[in-house]
Amino acid sequence: MKKMLLAATAIAAAVIAGSASATEFAGGTLSYNVAATSDYVFRGVSQTAGDPAIQGGIDYSHGLFYAGAWASNVDFADYELDLYAGIKPVYKDFTFDLGAIYYNYNDDTLDSTELKAAVSHPFYKGTIGAAYFYNTDVDDTEYYEINGSYPLTSKLSVSGAVGEQKTGGFKYTTENLGLTYAITPVFSVDVRASDTNIPEVIKPSAARLAVTLKAAF
Repeated sequence: MKKMLLAATAIAAAVIAGSASATEFAGGTLSYNVAATSDYVFRGVSQTAGDPAIQGGIDYSHGLFYAGAWASNVDFADYELDLYAGIKPVYKDFTFDLGAIYYNYNDDTLDSTELKAAVSHPFYKGTIGAAYFYNTDVDDTEYYEINGSYPLTSKLSVSGAVGEQKTGGFKYTTENLGLTYAITPVFSVDVRASDTNIPEVIKPSAARLAVTLKAAF
């Protein structure tokens, strides 16, 4: 339970503040999200050793600028707290995302920062995109992916991504594919399968399936 303390605090704050829909603040918009997932999977690897996680975040946007914070319990530390900011310029049908993410844990040796560059473009009724992340604290560490999403009905959509993570001399590919169903304008459920080509001897299992219930205000 100690590992869930920070995430639970963030979620409680989000629920209280986000009892209504997104609100105006300092000329921009504040929004909130809370979630419960059967497995916190990040780039194909479970961050909770296959156990559930509770998560929550808050986001602020003003014109091109955005910033936010997000928290979750993890298996290898007491908590994970992500702080991020960036800009989202638009050129014709292309939306860019240029920003930075700071990953904070109770163990300072795990902290790191990633720089992000991403782009998305409409594809029929859906979108396609690509993203690149460069870690400024861990030598020769980067991640890049292609991704896409497509609405199947007014409430059901499919999305997925294929990427490659590189750290030092080690690299692996990862992919995920999932369905998201909008139960209401606030609540949604996501069922997502993911896998990597990491050898079985150094990962706990093969393909993973995570079910996530999320509320966005």
